[in-house]
Amino acid sequence: MEDAGPSLLPDSILYQIFLNLGPVDLLSAGLVCQRWYQVSRDDFLWKELFYRQYQVQRHIYRYPGSDSWYEEFQRLCDSVPCVEVERLQEHTDQVLHISFSRSGELCASCSKDCTVKIWNTRHPITLQHSANMRPHHWNYTQFSQFNSDDTLLLVSGVYVGPHNSCAGEIAVFSLDGFNLLSRVRNKPYDVFGCWLNNTHLISGNLHRMGRVTSCSVLWLNKAFQDVESENLNVVKRLFKIQNLNASTIRMIMVANSPDVLAEAGNKGKEAEQCPPRLPEEKEAVSSEEEESAAEDEQGRDIVEEDAQIAAALQQQGAPQPSLTEEQFETKVAQWYAKYRTRPSDGPQAGEGSEKYLIFTTGSLTYSPHQIGIKQLLPHQMTTEGPVLGEERGPNEFFDCLDHVINIHGHIIGMGLSPDHRYLYVNSRSWPKDCVISNPMYPPPIAEEIELRVFDLKTLREVKEPLRAHRAYTPNNECFFIFLDVSQDFVASGAEDRCGYIWDRHYHACLAHLPHDDVVNSVAFCPVDQELLLSASDDYTIKVWRSRRSLRRPQNLSRPSLWSASYDT
Repeated sequence: MEDAGPSLLPDSILYQIFLNLGPVDLLSAGLVCQRWYQVSRDDFLWKELFYRQYQVQRHIYRYPGSDSWYEEFQRLCDSVPCVEVERLQEHTDQVLHISFSRSGELCASCSKDCTVKIWNTRHPITLQHSANMRPHHWNYTQFSQFNSDDTLLLVSGVYVGPHNSCAGEIAVFSLDGFNLLSRVRNKPYDVFGCWLNNTHLISGNLHRMGRVTSCSVLWLNKAFQDVESENLNVVKRLFKIQNLNASTIRMIMVANSPDVLAEAGNKGKEAEQCPPRLPEEKEAVSSEEEESAAEDEQGRDIVEEDAQIAAALQQQGAPQPSLTEEQFETKVAQWYAKYRTRPSDGPQAGEGSEKYLIFTTGSLTYSPHQIGIKQLLPHQMTTEGPVLGEERGPNEFFDCLDHVINIHGHIIGMGLSPDHRYLYVNSRSWPKDCVISNPMYPPPIAEEIELRVFDLKTLREVKEPLRAHRAYTPNNECFFIFLDVSQDFVASGAEDRCGYIWDRHYHACLAHLPHDDVVNSVAFCPVDQELLLSASDDYTIKVWRSRRSLRRPQNLSRPSLWSASYDT
């Protein structure tokens, strides 16, 4: 073969020819002879192929610590969990959520069939436990989370109350025997709930104060009641947060990292409890308002806050004919909050104080369009102490958020990176420069989903949004689509009947995971990112593994060009 005509071509000509080949053809050409093999392994050649194949922007350099572009191409081709190996069909209705235990040995699934199922993830995946929540008056199960030592499982669902009213409820199961230990009310149901530590979980409650004004209360709950401690508290109130314009707190999670907000400064504070003025108010700011701002500090020490609020509103000329009922209610609530909100203590350093609550909220309309952040202090990590939390002053009715991130659109999902440094947010954008005049009528939302990335250390958006997935439901029917983040990848469901996987460093879409209906949730195995599960409205859970994992001895062997080498 060394005497054949093609082998006499200069390396530069071979290089130009190989530039026009795809990865499979290039690898095949490298098997022709030793010289072709050497040219086919040229790193500049694989660099060009990498940027072209994955449509990576040129300013993004090779992954730190990698040795060559060829190895990077091999890693993305070989380690992405994009090969369907199993299909779990034990659910009889839409599967809404899937989650792994911290050890990766178990996973839990929730469904519209009102069951929660526990699976053993050892290949082949087998059903280990199943619990039907209908006897507890649940409508369906929607979310699950294992605690950090995999001894307890939190399951969130929709509870059918008196007169067919719907609220949320959280159930806690022991994984030793799969026994139900406790149940906690959770309102609204899309707060979902989450673990704070091994034995305590966070739930929500909602109190209506008007047509578009409410108060969200976050509670700390002990997961079970010890017999020997039956006289001790099992709940404690953490925070009371005012909601304006029909918004509520939803989708709560805990970030546990000393880097959170370390370099944030005042970024994100401008939106705290201070929504933009109504369109009718933007043209002028009265001198009376400026004078009242100077009196705020003194006003907090006076008992007759209600009289002050009324006087302040009269100075504004309220009620104004130009204000709708909802706008006037919001205006009253804003002034009420000025005199009744406890100021933020600011970031607190020290052991046990690096935990933060992260949740969706809003200030302009009912659709979630902001991310709220609130620090938890060491004394809030346990239910010991007063049930209603630490003592408050007579004017401290509400708690203030530490930081708020504005998302110009409808948030439909969030997920933290494994180190809790980065927050990934699925959102559907609003039209540019839109104005919300009625909180009950939010702007139309885009069909294209944007997966945005925020550095929680600085609260800055660090990259251009990831795109590929789509959704089609309107505002009033929009639902959460769960995403997950591993060391190298991020994955998300979508309404376009596919799950998607991106590389976190290169920002490249690597794989589509097809289903027959909406993909509601995806989850990486926390100890092996080359195993991923996806849950869908098609009643199935699909198991996806990487090509490399299928070549391991315990799995079926599959040939791959990456394992081929030229024998010299």
